[in-house]
Amino acid sequence: MDMNGKTVMITGASRGIGAEAARVFADAGANVALLARSQEAIAELAGELGPKAIAIPCNVARYTEMAAAVEKTASAFGGLDVLINNAGVIEPISHLADADPDEWGQVIDVNLKGVFNGMRAALPVMKAQGAGSILTISSGAAHHPIEAWSHYCASKAAVNMLTRCVHKEEAGNGIRAMGLSPGTVATQMQREIKASGINPVSQLDWEDHIPADWPAKCLLWMCGAEADRFIGDEISLRDEDIRRAVGLI
Repeated sequence: MDMNGKTVMITGASRGIGAEAARVFADAGANVALLARSQEAIAELAGELGPKAIAIPCNVARYTEMAAAVEKTASAFGGLDVLINNAGVIEPISHLADADPDEWGQVIDVNLKGVFNGMRAALPVMKAQGAGSILTISSGAAHHPIEAWSHYCASKAAVNMLTRCVHKEEAGNGIRAMGLSPGTVATQMQREIKASGINPVSQLDWEDHIPADWPAKCLLWMCGAEADRFIGDEISLRDEDIRRAVGLI
């Protein structure tokens, strides 16, 4: 997939899937805007990737910061072709009856409102161009209840519906909206899940998780015409046919 001349914005780019996606898209020739709250980590990654990468400290839960990041990206590179809504949190893992309401709400702020903020900020730029791809990290938790993950399950289910809403409203304006459910990925989030000791996911061995560059490579594949049959829907990286199409097996 040749991304020369294209600009990609990635939220949660400081580590895990976001950082690997930045490397994959940069290798494909894209300009890359790295967004995260961790200023030092994204600055270091931007230095690694070179002059086609910029680091923008941003709290996705705040719309004004997200809108400013889109404006800065479009100003630096002349537009915005792909938005990857990757930022997400799962802590604090807690049973619903014991959950702290403010902490529960903070997860919704990042996982759900952060995705809305990204979509809302990017859409005017993409619509003015007549094209754009909005790719959002989903989860099996969007479709199945998981013990002590009420905040995460609720946010991912809502994000799945946001993707469908964007497709319903903006497909006619050239916007490609898709979700990616990667399965369990060897990232810091899985270490937090493991430490909780709650539910079957926490019992998985580290070797059971796929490497973070697998979903990153799938996100790049999703920018091509071969993925158009999934527009408005969700791709599961558990599907061997998808893994084969992406070149992972």
